[in-house]
Amino acid sequence: MKSLLAVVASFLETRTSRSNLLALVRLLAVLFGLIALYSVGFHFLMAHEGQDHTWMTGIYWTLTVMSTLGFGDITFHTDLGRLFSLVVLITGVVFLLVLLPFTFIEFFYAPWMKAQAQARAPRELPPDTRRHVLLTRHGPITKYLIKLLKRHRYPYFILAPTLAEALQLHDQNLPVVLGEFNDPETYRNLRVEQAAMVVTTRTDVINANVTFTVRAVAPDVLIVATATSESARDALELAGATRVLRLELMMGQALARRVIDRDASAHRIGNLDGLHIAEASAGGTALVGRKIAATDLRDDIGVSVVGLWDRGAFKPAGPESEIGANSILVLAGTAEQIDRYNQQMARTGRGESRVVIIGSGRVGRATAEALDERQIEWKMIEKLPERVRDRSRAIIGDAAELDVIVESGMRESSSIIITTHDDDLNIFLTILYRRLRPNIQIICRCTDEINVSTLHRAGADLVLSYASMGANSIFNELRGRDTLLLAEGVYVFPVRVPPSLAGRTIADSAIRAETGCTVIAVEVGGKREINPPPDTSLPAGAEIVLIGTLEAEENFLEQFVRTKK
Repeated sequence: MKSLLAVVASFLETRTSRSNLLALVRLLAVLFGLIALYSVGFHFLMAHEGQDHTWMTGIYWTLTVMSTLGFGDITFHTDLGRLFSLVVLITGVVFLLVLLPFTFIEFFYAPWMKAQAQARAPRELPPDTRRHVLLTRHGPITKYLIKLLKRHRYPYFILAPTLAEALQLHDQNLPVVLGEFNDPETYRNLRVEQAAMVVTTRTDVINANVTFTVRAVAPDVLIVATATSESARDALELAGATRVLRLELMMGQALARRVIDRDASAHRIGNLDGLHIAEASAGGTALVGRKIAATDLRDDIGVSVVGLWDRGAFKPAGPESEIGANSILVLAGTAEQIDRYNQQMARTGRGESRVVIIGSGRVGRATAEALDERQIEWKMIEKLPERVRDRSRAIIGDAAELDVIVESGMRESSSIIITTHDDDLNIFLTILYRRLRPNIQIICRCTDEINVSTLHRAGADLVLSYASMGANSIFNELRGRDTLLLAEGVYVFPVRVPPSLAGRTIADSAIRAETGCTVIAVEVGGKREINPPPDTSLPAGAEIVLIGTLEAEENFLEQFVRTKK
């Protein structure tokens, strides 16, 4: 009943709806008047023919003729009566079969359905809504972000600018609200001043509009926006965005970082209060085929291998973990220890690297710039000439054509980086290149997270997901600056030693075996020990720094924090 009353109230709240309802009432009044008039005319004409009928019979005859039922049990015998019957019949066809249905549907039923649909897409959140995340789009990035928000129990709502989009999201059982992006009242209704974050991932213009409008309503709320150019970044920062993400630059740098370089150096990807995290390709080094315990990296250099990237999946590294030819090592240590690792690996000669980049879009150009910084030679294949910036280093043509492949020098190259935004095309090209060059390194960009496993099956050595990279970067902002995002859902995060672990050693705690997290630092009394040995004690009140995936972190919290009182 409350739902029905809400729909009726929504239907009658506008002047147009009230006018339409009044027009329908007037039409019905004219129709009833005609029925009464024809019933009186029926009696007079029947009396003229010598027939006697009741008033109810007159109404009955008028309705059967006007509705075209025409039972035929009561008829006129004169031409005048038959002419009257034709007039009643034509009037009935016009009113009952044309005007009344059209008027009812146009002025009543359609607005009623619209009001009912609007009731499914509210324009306002309850006043007590707090610590929620507002999204302006349901796309690849926010789909992955929603998984993270659900896992960590953050409420979220998607702002849709049109009723059609709102209903489509509602039918997918997503929490959606309807409102205009540039209306401050929209964000007041969404309790933006009480929100944890606003995430806008639409076009640069819309993102700037959303940011400016939100900032006027809520000066302190966290706003994360995506940008496709430096000018857009500047505009968003001026509009008030807390963090502007250039995802194509992040993706390009990550793709280039995975290329097997000639000196096997480690590349720093993060720093958490003096704890440096770096990535290094193991391919072509003496580390391939050896177990981590046998590398002596901790004893000789001081760095620890805390994880391995294997075909796009992060795996915690244990002493028995074996390093493969395509493994990417995740190293933890001080700045001096990372430098010592690089000095040792710089003596490893792996030959000159040469890369073929497929696609000259934003990600492709960012990848090329990152390769230039590493002084790695590259050639680019692009189908659309207008997208090419440097014609001397580009091949114009279809990347699937054999003559284009030959011209690009792919047969002599060490790596291929596929950067197009079309996942289906990327899968096709991966299959093709793997058949042509079974031993070449293929690194691929993926737009939708669902296609990561397919690209690996197609033959890609490494796949970086645009969706997960963007979602994890946004989620990292939501969690705060006490965590460090590495890539694809892998975090370095500090936590106080839970009471259930106090007094135990790292080895006795079995943190890695139980949760998948690895202890990479222990801080006691303001003094931090990086890469502590397994027999290090975990005193009460100390802080430990862990590395692991979001799932591993959740396992740690469930195993040692939430369930242990």
